[in-house]
Parts: sequence; C-alpha cells; structure tokens
Amino acid sequence: MGEERRPTLEMVARRAGVGRGTVSRVINGSSRVSPDTREAVRAAIAELGYVPNRAARALVTRRTDTVALVVSEPEARLFDQPFFAGIVRGVSAVLTDRGLQLLLATARTGGDHERLGDYLSGGHVDGVLLVSLHTDDPLPDRLAGAGVPVVLGGRPLYPPRHPVHYVDIDNVGGAASATRRLIGAGRRRIATVAGPADMAAGQDRLRGHREALAEAGLPDPPELTVHGDFSHEGGARAMRELLEAAPDLDAVFAASDDMALGVLRTLREAGRRVPEDVALVGYDDTAAAAHTDPPLTTVHQPTERMGGEMARLLADTAIAEGPDAKPQAVVLDTRLVVRASG
Repeated sequence: MGEERRPTLEMVARRAGVGRGTVSRVINGSSRVSPDTREAVRAAIAELGYVPNRAARALVTRRTDTVALVVSEPEARLFDQPFFAGIVRGVSAVLTDRGLQLLLATARTGGDHERLGDYLSGGHVDGVLLVSLHTDDPLPDRLAGAGVPVVLGGRPLYPPRHPVHYVDIDNVGGAASATRRLIGAGRRRIATVAGPADMAAGQDRLRGHREALAEAGLPDPPELTVHGDFSHEGGARAMRELLEAAPDLDAVFAASDDMALGVLRTLREAGRRVPEDVALVGYDDTAAAAHTDPPLTTVHQPTERMGGEMARLLADTAIAEGPDAKPQAVVLDTRLVVRASG
C-alpha cells in the first residue's frame, strides 16, 4: 500500500470551500476573514490534520513566531528572585495560547546589551519584552528605533525617543499603603530600605513612602533612607547601615520581600524584636512572606498578571498592528496583605 499523502493547503481550501489565499490568511492570523470562514478553515485543518510549513510561512510573512523576554540583570538574579518567576509564568501562558515561542535572555553589561541588541534587531524575533530596566539600559530606544515591537515591564525611566508600550504596577500607591500601615500602628521613626535609585520601581516605591510620611506630618531625615538592590544580602547590608545611623528607629518599609528577609535577619542579630521593637512591611507578597518568623506584612503585586498583560500587549497590539499601534500604558493595582510583622 502506498504512503498516505500529506495534507496540503489546496486540500484544506477544497474541504473548507474557500480559496487558497483565504486559508493562508487564516493561518497567518489576518483579520480580513469573517468569523464563519475562519471557523470553516480551522475545522478543515483539524479534520485533515494539516500542519503548516513554518519555514515557507516565514518567507512570506517574515514572522519567526518567537518572542524574546530580556531581563536586564545577571543570570543568577533571574533564578534567585521570585518576581522573575512570576513574570515568566504569565508571559509563557499567553504566548502558548497565541502559538508563539519564548526566548529568555539576560543582559547587564554594555557588551551584553550590544550583542543582544544586534541579535534582536536582526529579524530573529517578532517582538521583545524588557523587564528590570535600569537608567543605563540602551535596549528600549535601540529596538524601538529599529522598528522592533517592544513592551516594557515598568514605566520608562526617562522620556523615550521612540514611543513604547508598557505595563506597570502602582508602585507609588503600594508603597504608600505599606508606610500608612506602619503609621497607623503608631510608629514614628519609620525607615525605608529603598530599591535601586536607577530603576523606576525603586524610585516610585520611595516616592510612595515619602508621600505617606508627608501626609502624616512625619519627618523624613536622610539617615532613615538607605538604598538596596532588591536582594536578601542588599537588605541585610542596608539594615546594618540604618541601625548604625538611626538606632532609635521603630519601623522599616522594605521595598521588596527579599530585602525584608535580609532586614529581618539583621534585626534578629541585633537583638531587636519584630514587631515589638521594630515593625516591618515588605513588598511583593512572595511565597516566602507567609512563612517568615513572624509572617511578613507585605504589598501584593500581581506579578504573573503583569507578565500576561505584557505578552498580550505585545502579541495583540505591538506585533499585530505594527508601527501604527498607538502606545499603551497599563497600570495594575496592588493590595496590602496584613500579617504579624507590622
């Protein structure tokens, strides 16, 4: 018996009762097809078991069906910090639903950014998601200037030369709610382990903290603010500095849960009880927050949803509509999760 013939585009067109071009438009995601026709073509594809030739499709559409997620941090931090795991889960779920592949990359040095910029602007991906951006990051403007669809995780740190889409968290509001919680508990010497000053999240969480202090008429002396790097060790180092400069502090807002864990460790080593001597509020609501001793009061940010919204905005707007797409900004709400630490 001869080998069964592999289904072709023409066979799908005959089964669906449409032209070959219509089948191509359905396969390539064109909006110029009626819902009924699209369903008929998809039914024919399923019945025949037709598999599109991706290589041939790429020659016609110039699409790779691949999206890059670039984390502007060292590789070790990508796997150490829970924030990035949530982003990857959210991104991956949406891209899978859209039939797109995910390429994950890290870049922190100037050389990393240059090499990655060359690759990403060379037609190897359909679009790029950028997270954990610092002020010295050249990729947003370089890629947008090269016509590569881009979505940022977080607001741009400075007005970009080229308009870009972004998805952010309400970091100002979230941080303000954390500090208001400490104020409401009667604390008056409230310190903060702020995030990096060269990142939008670091700047915005510090701003929210300061706005809450100002609302309450509380002082904000320089010795009560130390910047960390969103890591456990960074939080521990910052807390040692704070205790040396302001030993009478009675509360701390840490701009990430990882830093809050370092703060907690340092306070314990210094013989300070939490929350009796020093109340503590973190930011992120990571899985570890509920299992610290005492459990950590923190700000929940919808990290997985953020990744999903970024991927959706990239696939459905930035890539689908191309350069004519109007830049969109999506800002997601936070909520305070009250536990025992503050």
